[in-house]
Amino acid sequence: MDANLVTVTASRDSLSWLSLIVLLPALGALLIQFLPVKQSDNPVFFRNIAIGFLGADFLLILIVLSRLFDNKESQLQLIERISWLPSIGLEWSLGIDGISAPLLALSGLITLLSATASWNINNKPKLYFSLLLIQASAQALVFLSQDFLLFFLAWELELVPVYLLIAIWGGKKRLYAATKFILYTALASLLILVSGLALALSGNDFSLNLTELSSRSVSGTFGLLCYLGFLIGFGVKLPIFPLHTWLPDAHGEANAPVSMLLAGVLLKMGGYALIRFNVQMFPEAHIQFAPALIIIGIVNIIYGALNAFAQDNVKRRIACSSVSHMGFVLLGIGAINTLGINGAMLQMISHGLIAAAMFFVTGSFYERTKTLSIPNMGGVAKALPITFALFLTCSLASLALPGMSGFVSEITIFLGITSQDGFTSLFKSISIFIAAIGLVLTPIYLLSMCRRVFFGPRIPALAFVEEMNPRELFISLSLIFPTLVIGFWPRLITDIYESSSNLIANNLSSYMFMTINQTMTTF
Repeated sequence: MDANLVTVTASRDSLSWLSLIVLLPALGALLIQFLPVKQSDNPVFFRNIAIGFLGADFLLILIVLSRLFDNKESQLQLIERISWLPSIGLEWSLGIDGISAPLLALSGLITLLSATASWNINNKPKLYFSLLLIQASAQALVFLSQDFLLFFLAWELELVPVYLLIAIWGGKKRLYAATKFILYTALASLLILVSGLALALSGNDFSLNLTELSSRSVSGTFGLLCYLGFLIGFGVKLPIFPLHTWLPDAHGEANAPVSMLLAGVLLKMGGYALIRFNVQMFPEAHIQFAPALIIIGIVNIIYGALNAFAQDNVKRRIACSSVSHMGFVLLGIGAINTLGINGAMLQMISHGLIAAAMFFVTGSFYERTKTLSIPNMGGVAKALPITFALFLTCSLASLALPGMSGFVSEITIFLGITSQDGFTSLFKSISIFIAAIGLVLTPIYLLSMCRRVFFGPRIPALAFVEEMNPRELFISLSLIFPTLVIGFWPRLITDIYESSSNLIANNLSSYMFMTINQTMTTF
């Protein structure tokens, strides 16, 4: 009891910061809904309100990370813990550490740019921008929640805006894509809920606090089952093969701003949750599952790359590319050491920026050409030189060109696998060799897409399309520029989460050492 009181008292000064980051966009959504109905004919009015609230929220995130967050501290910071519904154990419990901090910043940036990119939303703008704001609050709450039930509520809340954003403002098959998305993610959520409640009931005292759950060190068959439940539940969002099929459909039908959210933020929630729950709460089970994660990651990489070749729709090809790239996140998590976890974190941040940029440039291109079919494009590089340059830059970043963030993250993951003493040399060699095939396939399907879209026989109907305007150029550069900065100066990002990832890796190493000692004692 005294420990809880100390936690709350020590958190009073920081109480407003994290709560304000979570609640400010939701307040903006409420404001939009209470505005007079006559304003519904003015989408600019609602867009400006959304951009204002999201801009203020992103500014708050930058203030917290630059002035209040200590990246040398590996534990949770700015903790808030207030009893909300004591009858069911629900607390308003927030906190931030090195794992959540950079992903929170990524979420704030991409959501702000997504609202700025929503320039041509004329259908139900009041609802559209309210949903974007609610989505921003839910995303922030996912990364900051330190109570399992609060985390789960935020996890479920962010599904609803995405479903509606696809179902109302998507393409011709939007209802099919939105329904498939919600079915996959809702069924996966059942596994997350069951696994979390089972873990909460497993100790002497019922608890939903993530820090307390992490300290239980659950092992044995029960730990393996909970780990597997979380792996499948969060793996749908990552996504992992074969639970990925909702992603190409969702991207293929969503508009560009929503695709930016899907690729830049939602997929990263899956990777974040795997580290927060599977790795931190079940270190013993994670060590046993680590080789399987690497195998699944390799399947993701190769299958996603091969599937990308079969796509004649630009957005669906990029979506399959995302499946391939998120396989590297699984490789890093499966490496169970500091380099692997650091690489997985950097890959999530890097891919979030690159994929969001690619979907935005593609959306800008679609607004002018009204087609995403690769066979119906060609010969527009001269008419759209800036668009071509930006799309090519995104493609080069995605194929991990040296000097860009993708190269740093993927090479770090490979080094993490090679430096893991718990794997045999044969397993490491085969894993790296097969995964490297994906590195060969990626430039082929990306550069061939660039060639077919921008060169080749010129389509007469696309000969006089307009070039990007300054607003679109600003959004593109806001996503591309950080990938170049990180590529040349990765410590700008790695310093934020290195202390926390070291703590996680050291905990895994101690469990591996204990397992080896127990095995030697047995024999």
